[in-house]
Parts: sequence; structure tokens; C-alpha cells
Amino acid sequence: MRVLVGPQTDDLEELYAAPRRPWLRVNMVGSVDGAATGESGRSGSLNNAADKRVFDHLRSTADVIVVGAGTARAEGYRPTDRPIVVVSRRGESPVTLRGAAPGSVLVEPLGDPVVFKQSLVDRGWTHILCEGGPTLLGDLLAGGVVDELCTTTVPRLVGGPYPRMVQGSPVDVPLRLHTLLETDGTLLARWLV
Repeated sequence: MRVLVGPQTDDLEELYAAPRRPWLRVNMVGSVDGAATGESGRSGSLNNAADKRVFDHLRSTADVIVVGAGTARAEGYRPTDRPIVVVSRRGESPVTLRGAAPGSVLVEPLGDPVVFKQSLVDRGWTHILCEGGPTLLGDLLAGGVVDELCTTTVPRLVGGPYPRMVQGSPVDVPLRLHTLLETDGTLLARWLV
């Protein structure tokens, strides 16, 4: 792993440290041509070893994982060692998360993004990791509650009608590059909002 911009270290703990709490970080993967999924309809079809390394690190440092219901269904989310909040308009938990230990999977509507984020903080979850999907990311950006966007750009072109990282109403959110890593052509960026 080579650091192109940011602290000159390969220590992910230092590279991805949250500067304050509460902190809402979103982690997304995409192809060079902007697709957020591959032909399987899952972001997992784009992942590679570099993305997996950062994905695992971000999960290990989060207090809670937030994910849209559609993404949780498509990706086959399963219970983890972190609580999962599934954002659902219909209030339904994906089948793969049903039967999880009490309190380990919560299903909630997004509603007002500011109120939603504060409800997580009020539960003591001050290091929040959102793993998408594109519509939820668009809603969180529009609501002004995202502190950081971590992106992995895999060295692939996929074409086709696949969704982009952000879907929904147009947003115009300026970003500031904090860190850029490169490994075997994969670019891992940390953008501050």
C-alpha cells in the first residue's frame, strides 16, 4: 500500500482515525466508470483485497453499522459483532438478518437525517459507519450529516446500467481529500465533507 496523500504511514488505525465524535463515515466502492455494483447487482462483485482490508478495518472501529434495507438484501447482510441499523421505509428486516440476537439488528426509517443521526449518538454510538447504498448515501448527504466519505475505486470498467455511488435527488457537496492510498491500481480515498 502506497500513501499518495496524507500521513506517510501504512497504519490503517492512524490513516482512518476519526478526528472527533460523533463521526458519521460512509464507505463505498465503485469502478473507474462510476458503477457502484457489477453484473451481480452487488458491490461485492467489485470488491478486491485492498478494499476488503479497509472495509474490515472500518467495521472493527465502528460502534454501529448503518445500511439501507435494499443494500442489506442485495448483499446478503448477516449479523456481525457490531450492532446493525437497517434503514427501511417499510420497516422490514432482510431475511438474512432475521433471528439475530435481540438488540443486534434494529430496523428504522430514516426520516429527518439530523434526528436519525442524533438518535444513534443518544444510544452511545458516536463512531457511525454507513455502508450505503447509493440512495441512503444521497439522503444522508442531502441532510448534511455525513462527516466523511471513504471510497474505493477498483481498476475496472463495467459499463451497463449499474447504479452510481450516489442515487436520488441531485446533491452538490464539496469534498476535501484527506488521504489517498494506492495498491495494485486500486485507489482508496478518504474525503472529508
